[in-house]
Amino acid sequence: MSAGLHGCHACGELITDPDDAVYVGHEPGNSGPGWDIWAHRAHVDQVGPDPAAERILLRVLLARARAS
Repeated sequence: MSAGLHGCHACGELITDPDDAVYVGHEPGNSGPGWDIWAHRAHVDQVGPDPAAERILLRVLLARARAS
């Protein structure tokens, strides 16, 4: 884990115990490298993909399936 404190993506609070921090993923930025997503061990199951992105992907996949 890198130095410094991380914020929990699920609850928004700081993760003060380094052993409690779990790397969840990376979120790309629009004009830069983006940032890493962290969560408390107890909140990992609450962090999931963006529902809007899931709906868009579903529409694309359905359109491709109908076209073929």
